[in-house]
Amino acid sequence: MSSFPNVGHPVPIENEPASSLDRSGIGGQPRGLTTLFFTEMWERFSYYGMRALLILYMTKAAADGGLGFETKRAALIYGTYTMSVYLLSILGGFIADNFIGARRAVLIGGIVIATGHFSMACTSHFTFFAGLVLITLGTGLLKPNISTMVGSLYSATDARRDAGFSIFYMGINIGALISPLVTGYLAQDDSWKAHLAAWGLDPRHSWHWGFAAAGVGMTLGLVMYLLQQDRLAAVGNAPAAHQPRPWAKLGVVGLASLILIAAMMLCDGGPWIWLGNFVREKLGINGLASFVSVHPHLGHYVVGLLFAIQIAAVIFFAFRPDEQSKRIAAILVFFFAAEIFWAIFEQAGSSMSLFADQLTDNRLLGWSFPSSWWQSVNSAWVIALAPVFAWLWIKLGARQPSSPVKFTLGLLFVALSFVWMIPAARLVGAGKVSPIWLLGLYFFQTVGEMCLSPVGLSTMAKLAPQRLLGLVMGIWFLADALGSKLAGVLASDFTSEDPGELVTFFSHQAIGVGVATLVLFALVPWTKKLMGGVK
Repeated sequence: MSSFPNVGHPVPIENEPASSLDRSGIGGQPRGLTTLFFTEMWERFSYYGMRALLILYMTKAAADGGLGFETKRAALIYGTYTMSVYLLSILGGFIADNFIGARRAVLIGGIVIATGHFSMACTSHFTFFAGLVLITLGTGLLKPNISTMVGSLYSATDARRDAGFSIFYMGINIGALISPLVTGYLAQDDSWKAHLAAWGLDPRHSWHWGFAAAGVGMTLGLVMYLLQQDRLAAVGNAPAAHQPRPWAKLGVVGLASLILIAAMMLCDGGPWIWLGNFVREKLGINGLASFVSVHPHLGHYVVGLLFAIQIAAVIFFAFRPDEQSKRIAAILVFFFAAEIFWAIFEQAGSSMSLFADQLTDNRLLGWSFPSSWWQSVNSAWVIALAPVFAWLWIKLGARQPSSPVKFTLGLLFVALSFVWMIPAARLVGAGKVSPIWLLGLYFFQTVGEMCLSPVGLSTMAKLAPQRLLGLVMGIWFLADALGSKLAGVLASDFTSEDPGELVTFFSHQAIGVGVATLVLFALVPWTKKLMGGVK
């Protein structure tokens, strides 16, 4: 599971002495780590529990309790949602740092998230979309700031720091592992639907029981957070009352976030179609209306423009004479690679969820299980493989691959995951395929994640100039955000009806990422030179 980067977040000086002496928790860790571990575990339970159901609920027919959206529309909504979660984390971190403090931001964010999940437990279109908005806003406040508080429990030189983040990261994956099993059962399992019918309740509304379970998970996290808030008294405090508040900068950050979200929503095509209808019906200008209507994908140029800007920025900084600019160029190279990686990886909750639901034989030893349970497999692989990779990097020591090579390996394995799915796509013409195909897909993607995600966090922190550390971490958030949106755009072309088109779906993306892998591999010596000795 992708996590939000904060390993390199600066430790607040005023908190360092008190927190560094705290060894009263489990395994000699600070007591506050246990509180944050369980709060984060339940927050991730709520996030991934709802995400496991999201595109399935949107694409199910109304007769089956869903919204009846076409795959294209549902995938684009999904992409906008996941993009916004990451993007608004930049704003959430800024608000905490300059206004309310991380501790209060986590509490407010958790309340807003729980409200969003319970809103989705209601059976209307309005409460569904209102819930998505609330969860996005709440996660933007909670997610970056809870990780910031983990970092603040330790001094910069505390030897327990890496172990503490490893424990915290395990909490993320435990929550993400368990949640689809719970929410998927409530939303999809026939035996649960039979219970609802026996109680006189409409079994078609089982989806909303799953959404409600996600809200219960977040509520449990909030209860634990409040009961043990005394453990966090030394961290996450708001800035001093006499410190001036940067209201103008807050406006800039907020406006920039909204503009980027709006710009990326143009990729959905919907705004263009709406504009064409408005021009025709309200203004009576048929020529302009026809122009807009026949160009519903003009927003795709936004994606191309963003890629062009990124490439131009790499070149601009790379050829500046100072070392700091060259390191920024290296950061942007990694940004580009991460963006492409997440564009494939984040389809787990969209195109791969649909593949699991519509084209996979979801039976084990004759026992059927809900398709949403596949959303737990990545976390299971992470828990299994993380110790292996930790041992491998320690074993290799100075002989381990450089950061650019690890990024290249990340792209290679995520490309291989879609290469692996090409034979599966050919087999769907004969009926539903074996679960082995999705198990292999998630194995390849998790290996890629182990190569790229934790390495990326560490590398960003090492390359970033101290005065730009927060900005660089924001750039990493942005890579996740844009990659998630691109994942939605790509997933909108998924089809379960034509094996030939499905082969094209997987092969085109595998080729695209494969080309990016070769380019990044060719740039390894140059990227290492830009890094200026940083390993």
